[in-house]
Amino acid sequence: MVGAMLSEMSPKEILETYRTIAVVGMSKDPSKDAHTVPAYLKEQGYRIIPVNPTATEILGEKAYPSLTAVPDGYEIVDIFRPSDQVGPIVDEALAAGKAKAIWMQSGIVNEAAAARARAAGMYVIMDRCMRTEHRLHIR
Repeated sequence: MVGAMLSEMSPKEILETYRTIAVVGMSKDPSKDAHTVPAYLKEQGYRIIPVNPTATEILGEKAYPSLTAVPDGYEIVDIFRPSDQVGPIVDEALAAGKAKAIWMQSGIVNEAAAARARAAGMYVIMDRCMRTEHRLHIR
């Protein structure tokens, strides 16, 4: 099994290695972390792809209703949805076959979804903020 042979990558290594992030649950509301965190990452040079079925554009980027609707490649799926909604998002990421890593933001944990992603050869980070990790390790 590919996942069994996969060594883990630290948050720092993921942030240094991958530059394109599909943000599931990205918010149009500039006061929410689901908006400010991707905005910060975009300022740091990452390519942000908003995934939000109620938006057409966020931060000047075309928004998509789902991961499968994203025509371009992405390396990280950054999840801003409740823990109990992570399973279908990970399944969609697995079906799309584009992501190298699943990142669940602070307060978001789904062990079953993480196990499926790891078994498919993806790196998984749970309950960690990408902005905080970037500020700690990169900047």
